[in-house]
Amino acid sequence: MKANLFLSFVFVVLLSACGDDAPSISKLASDAVILAFGDSLTHGNGAKENESYPAVLQELTGRKVINAGISGEESEPGLNRLPGLLEQHKPQLLILCHGGNDLLRKKDINKMESNIRNMIQLAKDKNIPVVMLGVPKPGLFLSSFEVYKKIADSMKVVFIEDLIPDVLGDNGLKSDTVHPNKDGYRVMAETINSVLRESGAI
Repeated sequence: MKANLFLSFVFVVLLSACGDDAPSISKLASDAVILAFGDSLTHGNGAKENESYPAVLQELTGRKVINAGISGEESEPGLNRLPGLLEQHKPQLLILCHGGNDLLRKKDINKMESNIRNMIQLAKDKNIPVVMLGVPKPGLFLSSFEVYKKIADSMKVVFIEDLIPDVLGDNGLKSDTVHPNKDGYRVMAETINSVLRESGAI
């Protein structure tokens, strides 16, 4: 089941990235740093530290992946935190998964959108490509919240739209209603790794 689900994720993601206008990612150097930035979904709540998606992604890519996830963080403090991390780690790639706590707490969606756009712009200003993961509204795990696709399309970033909703829609891949378990995080890492390889980044 897990293998079939993973392959279906990869097929959908790669099919959606085949257009001429699809954002590209330059090949990452063997000593490149990838910054995985976000909240508890990045931190790895529901699994051990070495089972989070950044930890597994580091194994799969052979690149250093910094887990910069903070549980419970909303997008505004996230935006304030990101510049220091970009300066400190000088990543060659940013994987962005943020806004879930804004949705959970029913914060201003326009403000959340602005914060995420500004996070992406901070990376772009440093010529750091961005891979963004879509996040669903709590309780509705059929698709990512529509604002993420709007951001991805207008800001030309690689977008993995329904990975998290599909993981959280499978009881065998989640630890609670809003967090994957170790198998779910592995599916996330494997899918991201496949997208990076297909794009030529790895």
